[in-house]
Amino acid sequence: MRRGRSRLGAALALFAAALAGRIGSAQAPELAENVFRNIQVLKGIPADEFMDTMGMFASSLLFDCTGCHVQEILSDRSAFAIATPRIQRARQMVVMVNTINKTYFAGQPRVTCFTCHRGDGAPEAIPDLAVQYGDVSYENSSAIRIFPDARLSPDTIFARYLQALGGAERVRALASVVATGTYAGFNTGSAKVPIEIYARAPNQRTQVVKTFEGDAIFTYDGKNAWAAEGWRQLPLMTFTGSNLAAARVDAVVAFPGGIQQAYRQWQAMATTIDDRNVQLLQGSSPGELPVNFYFDEETGLLVRTLRWSRTPVGTIPTQVEYGEYREVAGSGVRMPFRLLVRWTNGQNAIELSDIRPNVAIEAARFARPAPFKGR
Repeated sequence: MRRGRSRLGAALALFAAALAGRIGSAQAPELAENVFRNIQVLKGIPADEFMDTMGMFASSLLFDCTGCHVQEILSDRSAFAIATPRIQRARQMVVMVNTINKTYFAGQPRVTCFTCHRGDGAPEAIPDLAVQYGDVSYENSSAIRIFPDARLSPDTIFARYLQALGGAERVRALASVVATGTYAGFNTGSAKVPIEIYARAPNQRTQVVKTFEGDAIFTYDGKNAWAAEGWRQLPLMTFTGSNLAAARVDAVVAFPGGIQQAYRQWQAMATTIDDRNVQLLQGSSPGELPVNFYFDEETGLLVRTLRWSRTPVGTIPTQVEYGEYREVAGSGVRMPFRLLVRWTNGQNAIELSDIRPNVAIEAARFARPAPFKGR
């Protein structure tokens, strides 16, 4: 049995890169069965949602790709189509989970892979007395449900946040941002490579990572999102549904003065992150999954965001940590120079060395990128 977080990203990257070589560029979202081989129970969903589903499996069981697929996938892309006993069991589990949710929870994803597995390939069936009578407690820091505290005011928390950044007037004067630095992730073998980030208010953002294979581009133009990255299963991936809504979050966060207006409703509660007191604001809008924003109680600065994406077998989280706030180019505004992005398929670290505010950015930066092409 193959397990371990360290191999997960590399194996998923291999999977995607191998498939990218045989799939043409996409002008519209591709369905999973038109991109991947031997799809049986996950038909009719967009390809980006399919990869999120693989992330749900990986996170719930702590498997990498070879946890279910044969070892031959490491050298032969066609081997992904081989239906191993674990793949056959996974298909049965998808049907089981969907049947339970449809029968007992009106189709809501109340039961998922993680409900039983919780990071174990073989879920326990016998109660653990050490848990029942011990001091062990389990709290899922990625859970959507919060417990609002009416004594906390979202307006007050946001006002303190903007003041901590340099003042509301200065923050709201930001019209664009260009940043450069380094990126390290599973698709670079954890090696640091150059990154460029372009953002324009209120919600446009493009990220260009100079990988060894070529420029990996992720763009959100204010309405649509695309990724032209070598590790993905399509040379040009179009994002859909909750993945599209999630892409908007990074673009919105780039301009803190507009975060509060980006969501219809806000709830607040006090909690902790690594024994540090924080104030959590959860923003929501009709028809979308909520987004959590965590502000340090001492400094008032944003230290984490948490967002979610739907899959046919449940909802998965993406977490971004923000740190090393510094004043930007004499503007009087402080911005984070360090970001750590974690999701079920991998982890990326961004260290910025230069951020320039209010510079001209050509509109082409936020247009749909060309399909990824290796050097």
